[in-house]
Amino acid sequence: MSVRLKLLAAARNSTLLETRFDDDRPLDAAGWHEAERAAPVLCRLAAAELRYCSPSARCRQTGEALGLRPLAQPALRDCDMGRWRGRTLGEVTAAEPRAVEAWLADPRSAPHGGESLLEFITRIGGWLDTRPAEDAAGLLAVAEPAVVRAALVYVLKAPPHAYWRIDVQPLSVTTFTGRSGKWDLLLEA
Repeated sequence: MSVRLKLLAAARNSTLLETRFDDDRPLDAAGWHEAERAAPVLCRLAAAELRYCSPSARCRQTGEALGLRPLAQPALRDCDMGRWRGRTLGEVTAAEPRAVEAWLADPRSAPHGGESLLEFITRIGGWLDTRPAEDAAGLLAVAEPAVVRAALVYVLKAPPHAYWRIDVQPLSVTTFTGRSGKWDLLLEA
């Protein structure tokens, strides 16, 4: 049996605009407005039998603004950035330039003391692969853009460095079909 899973990227917040490593800020006014404006188009996503979300405030609030009532899934949390959490890339680069270079160059590197990129991609893939196949009615997850990027790398079996080449816009929808270990990317009109 095949499953259809839609990943909805959360609406924007000030963290996204400031290029800040996740610090669990809620949606800002622009994000709420953006989600409410998109609700008439995205309300079709409420037809999913199971609705999940990353545990961050902005993912929960995006689901709330769209009337989705998703269940928070700890496995869908953003990449653990350790001591870099809440800081901008510029701040971290100024303080630890070699650590940032290592982190960007080696997907197994975690100089911040959190998760490596490879661990993050593997965790998200593990969550995908544990979705029950009998949920043919569809699944939805409101997720951080980083989670969507990690899922794309996992599903396409792309090299981890491909993660840095994927841009996920707020409120974009990515659809996968398949089952554990056998996922396909579905591009819809």
